Amino acid sequence: MSIRTTTRAVLGGRLRSASGLLAGFATTSAVHLGALLSDTPALRHATKPALMPLLAAHSVTRAAAAGRRAPKLLAPALLASAGGDVLLQFDQDAAFLAGMGSFAAAHVCYVTMFAGQGALTDRRRTLVVAAAYAAAWASMVALLWPDLGDLRVPVAGYSLLLASTAVTSAGLGVRPGLGGALFLLSDTLIATKLAKWRELPGHEFWIMATYVLAQYLLATGALRAAEAREDEEEKPRGASTVLAGDAP
Repeated sequence: MSIRTTTRAVLGGRLRSASGLLAGFATTSAVHLGALLSDTPALRHATKPALMPLLAAHSVTRAAAAGRRAPKLLAPALLASAGGDVLLQFDQDAAFLAGMGSFAAAHVCYVTMFAGQGALTDRRRTLVVAAAYAAAWASMVALLWPDLGDLRVPVAGYSLLLASTAVTSAGLGVRPGLGGALFLLSDTLIATKLAKWRELPGHEFWIMATYVLAQYLLATGALRAAEAREDEEEKPRGASTVLAGDAP
């Protein structure tokens, strides 16, 4: 068996694994959302911790199937989110704050990763998007502030990190930008629940539906941005190789 045939077989196996992991993520997400709608706590608690690890595994495997490496901070962002998912299942203030801290770490990873991928290179667009999200953040905090009690400062600080993820993700395109916006929407719904505002019908369902879709869009958006950047970096090398080959 030639090296080329072996390489194709390995990459094909990784691609099948990536597809299987994505199917597992989609199925687990559907089951989890169904458990929320049917009010099945045991199934809800069993499926939630598996969501982000499946997405992380898919992201790493998909990149490997393309002969590339996933962005270094993508898996940590998703696994930190998984830690937050687990902690937020406990109905205790300490666990909630620890979960918020875990998600804050995830957002630090996202912001750092997106900035490293060139999300802030277009300064004019960044300023416009940042101004819009800053206005949304200030309005949200001002409205929620009277009803958050002891959680005022933690929620305000965390939501600032969340808005930063939204701003930087928007700099990489529509897909990750939509993911950042949906993440902000999901956590805003959580904040309104903390403030004891009137809940939407199926409130928990909408929190998780927007969250799962947000994470998928952020992860796949980061992978696409990494692939595009690698392709751009390889173009000059390819051109120099051609020129060297044409030289007398």
